[in-house]
Amino acid sequence: MANDVKVTIYFGPLSWFEQCVGKKKKEGLLEAVFAREENLRQLRVVLPEDSSNEDRSKPKRKRPKRLIAESGDYASLQEHAITNFPGLVQVHNPKELHLHNPPEQVHEHLKRIYSSTLEVVSYDYPAITRSTLVQFRDQFAQHLIGQENVKESLLAALYPLTRSARTKPVVIMFYGPSGVGKTETAKFINGLLGGALMRKQFSMFHNEKFASYLFGGGHSEPSFAHDLLDRESGVVLIDEFDKAASVFHSAFYQFFDGGVFQDKNYRVDVGRSLIICTSNYDSEKEIRDALGDALYSRFDALIKFDPLSKNEITAVIDRLVDVRFEALVADERQIVDATQVKEKLYPLALHPANVRKIGKITDELISTLLVRTLICQDPPLAENTDATDSSR
Repeated sequence: MANDVKVTIYFGPLSWFEQCVGKKKKEGLLEAVFAREENLRQLRVVLPEDSSNEDRSKPKRKRPKRLIAESGDYASLQEHAITNFPGLVQVHNPKELHLHNPPEQVHEHLKRIYSSTLEVVSYDYPAITRSTLVQFRDQFAQHLIGQENVKESLLAALYPLTRSARTKPVVIMFYGPSGVGKTETAKFINGLLGGALMRKQFSMFHNEKFASYLFGGGHSEPSFAHDLLDRESGVVLIDEFDKAASVFHSAFYQFFDGGVFQDKNYRVDVGRSLIICTSNYDSEKEIRDALGDALYSRFDALIKFDPLSKNEITAVIDRLVDVRFEALVADERQIVDATQVKEKLYPLALHPANVRKIGKITDELISTLLVRTLICQDPPLAENTDATDSSR
């Protein structure tokens, strides 16, 4: 088997891979495979008395200069093409082969056959530094109301990530009632680093497909490991971790311990990243009882988010209305009285509140006001409009 093909494997986000391969002339591996299959399906008739026809029946294909395969391309290949990927490479024999996030089986085969010409390039994910922690400290109040204990605890939990010698992630559990800022805090941290946040909501997985998503099914099926390879961010957010059945907890032992997640198709090492799990547990005891000691002990920090006080809910309402008001166009601002909208929402502070729900009520109230005035030509805000009705 010829092994002069220069193989480069890239592990990282698609946008980065596209920058690496550049805009030089290239051909997609999938297109090359489909073109060859189509060529093989063509029927040619060769006349024995015409030797020139025989020569033309075997067209010579020019050796490709650069073949490219993106992360999603492997799903379109048959299983036998994955298990015998070096054979596929031999058939096309490109001068250069650039592969983005290939399955582990492909990587191992190529490493064995093309050991002298293979290069692996990995993306440097944004890492938390001391400067990041200073930004977090100074901007925390702009993104979250209350939760002062969260700020101090989180700064302490994140500090180990500032050490460049660290090779594994920090794993944190945010727990407490819904809608008090757990997810927003994760988004805030990720915003300081950059890149699209990798966020997975475990409440969405309640069937047998979750097993194949975590442990790996067919190479063409979605998987958590594949999503980790494709991510852009140094932060991994697993929302509603408490909704995952206990049978799946073992999938996270190695991941939380050393940052390595492996299924039957892919292997990924997230390195010095931040893994945040959110839940609605009420206490550390409840977390321990639900997850068991084996998984509980693998969290580097458990950070509690408290219910919002009346004054904090009022401050949330003020901030939400101000943000919504600023987003209105000129003619809409003439209709909406921000002070009046806030007064309609303040009764929500008398009860336990969910910030996400308050945001929806705020949007509904402002939209109702605009529709009544601009569409229905009614008075701006009827006296009997009560925002608290929308929260029931």
